Amino acid sequence: MDKNLVEKYVRNILEQIGEDPERDGLKNTPARVAQAYEFLTQGYNQNIKEVLNDAIFEEKYDEMVIVKDIDFYSMCEHHLLPFYGKVHVAYIPNGKIVGLSKIPRIVDVFAQRLQVQERMTQEIADTLDKYLNPRGVAVVVEAYHMCMMMRGVQKQNSITTTSAMHGIFTDDARTRSEFLDLINQKRI
Repeated sequence: MDKNLVEKYVRNILEQIGEDPERDGLKNTPARVAQAYEFLTQGYNQNIKEVLNDAIFEEKYDEMVIVKDIDFYSMCEHHLLPFYGKVHVAYIPNGKIVGLSKIPRIVDVFAQRLQVQERMTQEIADTLDKYLNPRGVAVVVEAYHMCMMMRGVQKQNSITTTSAMHGIFTDDARTRSEFLDLINQKRI
């Protein structure tokens, strides 16, 4: 990312909305915005193979593995406003497991890009399916969208929920139901 170019464009936006980019509170804003966007979109520069870093292991475990309440923050590609919430991920191994910390890292790779929630949900599920070849993968994402809260319909308490189910989670209603029940249980 060319930070100098981003700074130039942010300065122009400030001028276009009627602000003075040279006033005290705004002098460093273009640089801060460029730095923030570099961080918020770092997922474009990450490679899933490098994130997994050989943390896939042969294991005969064949029950559901769930990592729930994974916090995420992303940017809506339609308005460049944040959306944020929780991701719940489950998979049923088929001879391979992944280091548990890798699941939130996969979430971050896709969240730290300009996104729509529907695509992000599917990308997480597809990635686990591709690298683990499990019996099934389930992903549920629950999010608040600032583009709905701050502008447009201005509905502050609406939550958007998306899901992606693969394998046994699609084929077996009991397995899907077990996953949904477990992610809705209270924390420890």
